[in-house]
Amino acid sequence: MERIDKIISKQTYYTRKETKKLISQGMVYVNGEQVKKTENKYDENNISLKINGKEIEIRKHIYLLLNKPKGYVSSTEDKSQKTVLDLVPEEYKNRNLFPAGRLDKDTTGLMLITDDGEFAHNILSPRKHVKKEYEVTLDIPVTLDIVEGFKQGVKLNDGECKSAELEITGKYTAKVTITEGRYHQIKRMFGCYGAKVIELNRICMGNLYLPKELKLGEIKEATEMELQKIQERS
Repeated sequence: MERIDKIISKQTYYTRKETKKLISQGMVYVNGEQVKKTENKYDENNISLKINGKEIEIRKHIYLLLNKPKGYVSSTEDKSQKTVLDLVPEEYKNRNLFPAGRLDKDTTGLMLITDDGEFAHNILSPRKHVKKEYEVTLDIPVTLDIVEGFKQGVKLNDGECKSAELEITGKYTAKVTITEGRYHQIKRMFGCYGAKVIELNRICMGNLYLPKELKLGEIKEATEMELQKIQERS
């Protein structure tokens, strides 16, 4: 059970101060009855809510797809740097959002931002084997030796990476598919072969490819089908 002002501030643009004013003006109805006190508590997932005659859709969780640009860190807050949450539209700011997984500050591409911890765990856990696919540009040519090495599993100082698929797409470019999420994993894997990653762009999570209409820095709500594709393993 939650206070109605907290429910409204999470589900709408209204602040708790604005909600108090709406209630005092008789504009808030829950389950067909006028709400008269801000401290009234309700089951958020089992109510119908109307504000000023408009039906408000109650959503337990929010799932946002971001095409992450460079220059943003993957954290909820940072005192000295911009975070991916700075890109989130104001209408979602009242929810306890966080990035599901990390992309380095200089890495671009597909990212999920949500307030659903269980969903995030399901797509990030190594046991789930949810793949992530990246486009990579190196400072040296991509060789068949690197392709074979990735297939066998690269040994890093914090353990051996699982087999990764490396597809050569150009002299200096490739696509990399991994199912883990070690710290700076792809950069470190290539570093074992004397290669420096110049550009890194995530294009796929599970079976969901970065929507073509989602421009760099833009965010959109994920559809049910897109959420299903993110969780698919093959």
